[in-house]
Amino acid sequence: MQTITTTEALAAFCEAARAHDYVTVDTEFLRERTYYARLCLVQLAIPGTGEEGAVLVDPIVGGDALSLAPLYDLFRDPSVVKVFHAARQDLEIFAVAAGVIPAPLFDTQVAAMVCGFGDQAGYETLVRKIARASVDKSSRFTDWSRRPLSEAQQSYALADVTHLRQIYEYLARKLEETGRSAWVEEELRTLADPDTYRTDPGEAWRRLKTRNTAPRFLGILRELARFREEYAQARDVPRSRVYKDDALLELAASKPQSHQELGRARLLLREARKGEIAEGILSAVRAGLACPQEDLPRVAQETHGKAQANPAIADMLRVLLKARSDQSDVAARLIASAADLDHLAAGGREVPALAGWRREVFGEDALRLCRGEIGLVVHGDAVAAVPL
Repeated sequence: MQTITTTEALAAFCEAARAHDYVTVDTEFLRERTYYARLCLVQLAIPGTGEEGAVLVDPIVGGDALSLAPLYDLFRDPSVVKVFHAARQDLEIFAVAAGVIPAPLFDTQVAAMVCGFGDQAGYETLVRKIARASVDKSSRFTDWSRRPLSEAQQSYALADVTHLRQIYEYLARKLEETGRSAWVEEELRTLADPDTYRTDPGEAWRRLKTRNTAPRFLGILRELARFREEYAQARDVPRSRVYKDDALLELAASKPQSHQELGRARLLLREARKGEIAEGILSAVRAGLACPQEDLPRVAQETHGKAQANPAIADMLRVLLKARSDQSDVAARLIASAADLDHLAAGGREVPALAGWRREVFGEDALRLCRGEIGLVVHGDAVAAVPL
């Protein structure tokens, strides 16, 4: 196993990679104790068999002797496809650390959903079905920041990019044969967008689940979430180390305005009842209470579409989606979400299912069904649409 720990060795590998059409990429990282993921290992492989052409890049052992600049240059090279599986978290690491998003990009999980492997096909499933091999999962949840890495860890890490070569080549051929390469490219636009990896503290409240939609409550919630996000980012600690979601919701409801009132919070960690965090909480509550009525956040009316949806239409749309998913051999979840269907059944039309390739596969018939222009009939095990 070749482990790269110097900039020179990494530059040599990246230069060699430019002679090939693609390079497979994976990472190992930790983020349990930090806000931002801590990169512990990068795995790379160029076309070959077995461990041939595969390397581990170790930023921990390399330390100051290793700059990832040659890797970032390779990521920018338009002549080499960068292949990942379930790329979202890997890409976030590079986007945050260096403002770099690999391009052109290929995500085998997305491609597999388009090629008939079901909803969110796991890497082990694709290794078994395409590469006809197995992956030893015993090292999956090990501490990747500890050194030295065991032989089992190194083998597991390399397997994440060596089998990926065969999976990529198979899926790329399949997409070419079916004419669906553009479908995958459409799906990857979000992953390739730098905004996907930017966290706006002022929007952090939207991740919280609450049934209370009163604007004043949401205004306080927004300020408490904003403070927590800014505090966690500045100190690189997990949000939950500042205060947990349930404590945040409790604070937004109780609106403490003094240290005495703050002390009555049941769910707040002891460390958050004093010092900078306590002052930040009280300041956030004051800001939420003082926010002008017209500037308070409001939950858009369309987010309640599910309650207004015609249940009969919603049920028929689900049947139609299942039929179109089976017929096109594309994962149903990729075509339309449950929220999309409820929105359509409520009369809404601003959903992804009505754009791009999804409209061709499902959206056009979904609109016709909603307008009463087609019905659904059963022929044996299949469902078909018939004009009315």
